[in-house]
Amino acid sequence: MEGPQAVREALPTLVELYADPDGQERFAELLAQSPCPVTAVSRDVLAAMAETVNPQGVLGVAPLLDVDLSIALAPAPRLVAVLESVQDPGNAGTVIRTADAAGADAVVLTDSSTDPHGGKCVRATAGSLWHLPVVHGPTVAETVAALQAAGVTVLATSGTGEDDLDDLQDAGALAGPTAWLLGNEGAGLSEQALALADRRVRIPIRGRAESLNLATAAAICLYASARAHRYPYI
Repeated sequence: MEGPQAVREALPTLVELYADPDGQERFAELLAQSPCPVTAVSRDVLAAMAETVNPQGVLGVAPLLDVDLSIALAPAPRLVAVLESVQDPGNAGTVIRTADAAGADAVVLTDSSTDPHGGKCVRATAGSLWHLPVVHGPTVAETVAALQAAGVTVLATSGTGEDDLDDLQDAGALAGPTAWLLGNEGAGLSEQALALADRRVRIPIRGRAESLNLATAAAICLYASARAHRYPYI
């Protein structure tokens, strides 16, 4: 992970930490908290190690954060985000960050989605990758079956869904444990995912926009459930 924010969040798990002269000066307090030795490197060496054009002076290495689906769902989850065939690591990282902010209990990236451990995805999470369980690899069928067995209602996002998000909120249908299935940036969810879900939900579009991007749709749906959990329907 690159930069002080990601390094700070991953601090307890670090196995290697590198800093160039600028990073050593700017982030001395952070480096002093490292559980592993800090390796001083030149700016050119750090730039060669980093993926970004202008690295921020510190770069850390930590073990992969793979979590098994059964473990992630064991504590009776209330809110889960599931990404199917999401290919853009920036989008995946942003959804992980949004899920963290909304208080989600886990994020699942199915086998057809990008690797959450890729550098761009890690940066896009802004440290949230270390705040909640992130599962990578199960099929959408395995994921939905596990969620339903855990008592979670699975909601698929679809522009042509039978259920309107506002109507579900007004009816108190989001007050229970929910998981949101979120699909590919261009194609949306597969027919299999739509068929497996308990309900297919559309986000109402009031203006003339054709659709919403993935991160925006995820934020709307996750916060709709989070609000319902805070103020349950009576």
